[in-house]
Amino acid sequence: MTSVELSGRVALVTGASRGIGYGVAEAFVARGDRVAITGRNEDALKEAVDRLGADRVIGIAGKAHDLDHQAEAVERTMAAFGRVDFLVNNAGTNPVFGPMADLDLNVARKVYETNVVSALGFAQRTWHAWQKENGGAIVNIASVAGLAPSPFIGAYGMSKAAMINLTQQLAHEFAPLVRVNAIAPAVVKTRFAQALYEGREEEAAASYPLGRLGVPSDIGGAAAFLTSEQSDWVTGQTLVVDGGIFLNAGVG
Repeated sequence: MTSVELSGRVALVTGASRGIGYGVAEAFVARGDRVAITGRNEDALKEAVDRLGADRVIGIAGKAHDLDHQAEAVERTMAAFGRVDFLVNNAGTNPVFGPMADLDLNVARKVYETNVVSALGFAQRTWHAWQKENGGAIVNIASVAGLAPSPFIGAYGMSKAAMINLTQQLAHEFAPLVRVNAIAPAVVKTRFAQALYEGREEEAAASYPLGRLGVPSDIGGAAAFLTSEQSDWVTGQTLVVDGGIFLNAGVG
């Protein structure tokens, strides 16, 4: 798949002012796509747009769970670029660390609303705005924590397990024009995951068969594959991108 083959394609990537979302947007821009990115912080979003290239990228500020923001993001992408071929649901939250027995249920609702319901909302709007008639691909950023229990981030893992199921459901309903897949990363070096490795990165990396933690470009490359013609016969799948940590029968 060359950038020439993909010229003219448009992607909407949520939660992309930094971290994994930024890595995905960067991979799309590199192959010639135009990209709309979302994020909560307007200043961080503007900086990301400037780094990625304001001639090919727009930013839409807002909170992923906000219905008006979801509508605005898709509408502005369509207005700016005339289409939205690819959706990457990356926006997420994990505001709690501890056992499920003590989990504040209001926090659990917030995690589910942001990580799962917002992904469905963006998928619905993208489907109706462009993909239902023209096709495309959706990639949901899940987690290995959605595939097996992980200590102290149970609410996050629960939401990512739901996202994997959502991926399968949408893949079934949106076929044959739209392919829907998920990526399940292990620990990627981002501010979001910093608490999982800060001050002990070498120790954390040693548990990975490939000897390092992930970086955003690892996930960007996987997302580029899942939205390319090279994956045209792939849908409803969860691609584990984890440096081999699952080989150790654990995620933490």
